[in-house]
Amino acid sequence: MAVAFTKEEDYESQAADLPDRPISSHPNLVTASGLAALEAELAAARAAYQAAQAQGDVSADRTAMARATRDLRYWSARRSTAQLTEPAPEAGKVQFGRTVEIEREEGRRQAFRIVGEDEADPARGTIFYASPLAKALLGKSVGDTAEVNGAEVEIIAVR
Repeated sequence: MAVAFTKEEDYESQAADLPDRPISSHPNLVTASGLAALEAELAAARAAYQAAQAQGDVSADRTAMARATRDLRYWSARRSTAQLTEPAPEAGKVQFGRTVEIEREEGRRQAFRIVGEDEADPARGTIFYASPLAKALLGKSVGDTAEVNGAEVEIIAVR
């Protein structure tokens, strides 16, 4: 009977031992709003960790504690490596932190702000500076063209 409990406890322990969230090898460049978002995520992770600890019997909910610990490690690492990057704006030049408007060959226009990895969300108009689109556009100016996924885009505005 003791062996059965040991195996069950080992299984629970392994199930709650969530793998770490992967940390990118790219420099952790952030905008001012990205840094604020990182700090908010870190504060939320600390609060979740403290709440999981306050519940006392960790064996009752190993998953909550494991998730809180994993998230705290991730956001602590991201905050400690964050590099606030605010280049001096150059008129009409695509740079980190700026919004670039492009026109695709078929006439469709899109605007994206080039940001750090943790703040990137293409559905909300922000893209990671190391994404193929951002790499193709960075350093170019209004009127320049770039090739993205085998198609040409023209830079029509930079804000």
